[in-house]
Amino acid sequence: MVNDDYIYFTIPKQKHIALIAHDNMKQELVAWAERNKDILKNHFLCGTGTTARLIAEKTGLPVKAYNSGPLGGDQQIGSRIVEGNIDFAVFFWDPLESQPHDPDVKALLRIAVVYDIPIANNKSTADFLLSSEYMLKEYERKVENYNKTIQKRYDSFCEEM
Repeated sequence: MVNDDYIYFTIPKQKHIALIAHDNMKQELVAWAERNKDILKNHFLCGTGTTARLIAEKTGLPVKAYNSGPLGGDQQIGSRIVEGNIDFAVFFWDPLESQPHDPDVKALLRIAVVYDIPIANNKSTADFLLSSEYMLKEYERKVENYNKTIQKRYDSFCEEM
């Protein structure tokens, strides 16, 4: 549904969940997924490179694997968010370690906010989101109509010229 200011999207009952972790956080995410596999089995899972493989091996759950983060996997996940193919992300990133693909990580986090998808960056947030009542039902998310916003900025700029 579209109105002048916002575009509305429905996150379905069965979510498409991206699972991502930096090297120092992979074991924590794998352990989290193992503890929560009874919930996760009801959703479509994807992830970046090694993380997807490790989760699939440990939990027995099907996890669609994209490239590893440094090889474009974060950007692939971001593009799926833009396309409306990812509803929820769990991204355990390492705040104490510089990553060679930090710009990609920042872009992924930004696009999750732009498209108003839930994103958990640590175990506590992931636990809270997974136990939310919204995991069991549809959820309407509201995304700013950026085409209109850009047009307003352009019109304002032209008026000033």
